[in-house]
Amino acid sequence: GAAVSMKLRDGPSACPSLWRSLPCPPAELRLDLVLSSGQTFRWWESSPGAWTGVLGERVWTLRQEQDRLWYTVYGEEQDGRPDGAETDQILRDYFQLDMGLPALYRAWGAADPLFRKVANDFPGVRVLRQDPVECLLSFICTSNNHISRITAMIERLCQAFGRHLCCLDARPIHAFPSLSALAGADTEARLRALGFGYRAKFVSGTARAIVEGLGAEGLRRLRTVPYAEARRELCALPGVGTKVADCVCLMALDKAEAVPVDTHVWRIAQQRYGAVLGGRSLTPRAHQEIGDFFRGLWGPRAGWAQAVLFCADLRKGQELAGSRDQARKSRGRDNRGRCP
Repeated sequence: GAAVSMKLRDGPSACPSLWRSLPCPPAELRLDLVLSSGQTFRWWESSPGAWTGVLGERVWTLRQEQDRLWYTVYGEEQDGRPDGAETDQILRDYFQLDMGLPALYRAWGAADPLFRKVANDFPGVRVLRQDPVECLLSFICTSNNHISRITAMIERLCQAFGRHLCCLDARPIHAFPSLSALAGADTEARLRALGFGYRAKFVSGTARAIVEGLGAEGLRRLRTVPYAEARRELCALPGVGTKVADCVCLMALDKAEAVPVDTHVWRIAQQRYGAVLGGRSLTPRAHQEIGDFFRGLWGPRAGWAQAVLFCADLRKGQELAGSRDQARKSRGRDNRGRCP
C-alpha cells in the first residue's frame, strides 16, 4: 500500500496525519454495504463516507476514494505503531480481498436470474473474516433482535468488560472483551443489568464453556475442520442454534458454503424460488434442506451469494421503513393543532 499525509475531511479531531491505501475498486468492496449489513456490529460512519471501528484490538478509520481503500490506525504510540505491510495484511485478511468478487457475481448470476437482477444494484458485498470469539459472542446477542439494538448491546458489552483503547472525539473506544473477562461468576448478573435479558446467560455460559473446553485457540482451529464438524461443535455451546452456528462458520471459520437461515431467508426460498422446503417451522432439518438448496444453486460459496441477497433485502426494508416514517411525519404535520 502507499502511505501519504491526508487529512480526514470532517473526521475525528484526533486525526493522525498518516494514511495508507490499498488498491480496491468498488466492485470488490463497498464499505457502506458490508459494514452496515449485520455481519459486524463494531463499525460506525464517523463522518460521511468514513467508517471507524475496532479490528484486532486497534481502532481504524477507513474510507474509499475511487479505486483505493484508504485507512489510518489510531491509539498506537508512534514507536509502537505496526508497520504498513502488517496493517495492509490485517485488512486484506479481514475483507478477504484475495478472493475476486466480480467473477463470483458472474457465476452466481449465470446460475440464478434472480441473483443477477439484484446484484447490479449491490456490488462489492463480501463476507468478512472475523475473530471467532467476537463473532460467536456477538451473534448470540442477535436472537430476536435488530441491528441497531444489537450494536448498542455490543457497545455496552465492550465498555463494561473490554480494555480501553483510546478516545476519538470524546468517545471512549474499547476492545472486544476477552473470554476470561466474560467467564466470571458475576458476568450473567452484570449483563442482565446491561439489558441483555435471557441472552446474558448464554453469553456468559458460552464464554465459560470455551474457557473450560476448546479455548480460544481450539475455536480458531475449527477453521481447519469440515463444515459439519465445526457446526456440531458450535451447536453444543449454550444458546447456539443452527442459525448462529452457520453465521460463525461463514463469517469467522472459513466455511464459505454455510448459509445462515432465519425466517427471512426461509421466506425468500419459498416465495422467490418456489422451494417447497422445511415444513411449517424452522427445524434443524429445514435449515439443512434450505442450505442444501442454495448450495445446489450457487455452489461452494453459497454463503457469500446469500450475503448479497440479504444485504439487498435489508436495504430495501430500511428504505421502506424510511418512507413510512416520512409519511407518518408529514401526517403528523397535517394533524398538528388538532385534538388528539
